[in-house]
Amino acid sequence: MSFKKTAGILSLGLLTAALILTSTVACSSKAKEGAASEKAEPVSQEMAIKEGLNDVTGQVKSALGKYFYVAQMPGFDIAVSGNFDAATLLDKDVKLKVEFNRETPSLLLAQSIEVQEAGTLRDAAKTGLNQFKSVYTAADKNAPPDYFSQKGRSEFAALKISNITKSADWEGKGKVKVRAKFIPGAEGKPAILSVLGDKDAESAKIIVDNISEYASYYLKKLRLFDKFDFYLNIKESVPVNQRAKSKEVFHADVVFAGLY
Repeated sequence: MSFKKTAGILSLGLLTAALILTSTVACSSKAKEGAASEKAEPVSQEMAIKEGLNDVTGQVKSALGKYFYVAQMPGFDIAVSGNFDAATLLDKDVKLKVEFNRETPSLLLAQSIEVQEAGTLRDAAKTGLNQFKSVYTAADKNAPPDYFSQKGRSEFAALKISNITKSADWEGKGKVKVRAKFIPGAEGKPAILSVLGDKDAESAKIIVDNISEYASYYLKKLRLFDKFDFYLNIKESVPVNQRAKSKEVFHADVVFAGLY
């Protein structure tokens, strides 16, 4: 009986070792297959930008009016001039010539745009056909007038509304920055900024008379977020006797909206 028990234990040990070895080999093979699969799917590479004219190739992921964003160029917006509508480029593969100027560090000015005529850049790589059609040539090299520079943020002081009846919190402040949610206007009513106070509770509302195209572009570009820092030019206050019911405190023009 002792011999049989010893033989059984040895057999079990050998079987366990074999299973562990088989499992290790299988895991190793899967890891190699995963690595090979990752190599087969090239990852988009970010492009280096230098002062002056640059060649850019990529896919347009967000666009509105004069502005658009290419996935391969994180950190930059691209602007067009004239009557060209950048929204026509959405989801298309493009070849661009863009101008970089350190005076507008987050903005590239498109000088020419070509659009992939059929399929995608990946299809073109497979078929060898790489046909692009010219759709835009710059009218000038100036940034759009509503472009909001990073340098301009320092001119806007953070606004804190302690009480909707306390007009001194905002009157005479001019340029301010406020954390808020954007509520689009509907049925002829203006858009509203729902100002966020402690614990993100609504502390007041601001009536939006105008919002720049650049700010609207950023709201679309950052559509996965619902809270922004809005940069405002304060206008007239709402009469005190109307504030208690609506929580609306003043009118403003929005010049920019971002995550900070």
